[in-house]
Amino acid sequence: MKSEGIEGTDRFLSPGKGRGLKALKHFKVGDLVFSCPAYAYVLTVNERGAHCEFCFTRQEGLSKCGKCKQAYYCNVDCQKGDWPMHKLECSAMCAYGENWCPSETVRLVARIIVKQKLQKDRTPSERLLALSEFESHLDKLDNEKNEMNEADIAALHHFYSRHLDFPDKATLNELFAGVNNNGFTIEDEELSHLGSAVFPDVALMNHSCSPNVIVTYKGTTAEVRAVQDISPGEEIFNSYIDLLYPTEDRNERLIDSYFFECDCKECTTKSKDKAKMELQKNLSSPPEPEEIRQMVRYAKNVIEEFRKAKHYKNILSCSLAFL
Repeated sequence: MKSEGIEGTDRFLSPGKGRGLKALKHFKVGDLVFSCPAYAYVLTVNERGAHCEFCFTRQEGLSKCGKCKQAYYCNVDCQKGDWPMHKLECSAMCAYGENWCPSETVRLVARIIVKQKLQKDRTPSERLLALSEFESHLDKLDNEKNEMNEADIAALHHFYSRHLDFPDKATLNELFAGVNNNGFTIEDEELSHLGSAVFPDVALMNHSCSPNVIVTYKGTTAEVRAVQDISPGEEIFNSYIDLLYPTEDRNERLIDSYFFECDCKECTTKSKDKAKMELQKNLSSPPEPEEIRQMVRYAKNVIEEFRKAKHYKNILSCSLAFL
C-alpha cells in the first residue's frame, strides 16, 4: 500500500520533539481528526466469552472456537477474519492447556510477527508512520526494563516456538521495546480494559499535559477527536498519561515510561498543581460510607450517560462539561 497520508493532517518535524503531527485545516471541539485501524491487537483473556475476539463486540451468545474452546466470535465471518492470527494461539493453547499463560505484550508481539510475514506493504494503520519506525529507546532502558525484555523474549520462545519462526534476538529486542513504548490499551466506553494494540499513526502524535485531542476506541479502531479548537499549522497533541497527577508526578511517569520530561504550558506554569494535590490529599483519606454511596451513584449516572450517548461527539461534550 502506498502511503497516502491522512486528510487534514501532515507529518512534520516538531521543534525539540522530533517527528509529530500537525493540522492542515481547522478542527472544532468534537470533530473526528482521524481514525486508525489497529495494526495488530489482542483481546485480554479476562474478556474472553464476553467480547468477540475479532471485532471486540460485546454480546451474549457468542460462538466459541471448536478447537481451543477459548476464543469466541459473533459469527462465522468474524471467526474467519481472525483465523490468520488466532490459529497461532489456537495451536499453542491446545498444546499447553492450562499452562498457556503468556503476557498480553507477548501475545501482541507474536501477532505482529505474523502480520509482518503476511503483510509486506504498508497497511492502512501506517499512512504516516510505519511500525518499523517505532522508537525503541534501547539505549535508555535500565536493568529492570532490560530484564523484562529478556523475560518476554523467553516467554515468546517458550509458548510459540512450535508454531512461529522468530526473527533474531536483536530484532526481537527492538520490537518488544518499540511495542512497550508505543503500544495502546483499548478501553470500552466505561473505561474497562479490553485489550492491547498498536496504532502506528496514532503513535505519531507527541505528548502534552494539555492535549488538544483524545483517543477513544470503536471496536479495534482508534478514533482521534479534538477536545480543543485546532487551527491550521498547529501541532496535534495527545496525552500519554493520567493527567490527574501534579506536574512532578506526571513527569516522573513520563521519564520512567517514555524517557522525556514535558515542557508544555501546563508543566511550566504548574497552574493546576494546587487543586490536583488537594484532590490527591482528599482521596488518600478513607471516605465515609455516605461518600462511597454518592460516588457509586455518580459513577452509575456517568456510565448510563455514556451508554445513552448517540455518538462520541456527545460523549466529548459531556466529558468537557465535567472538566
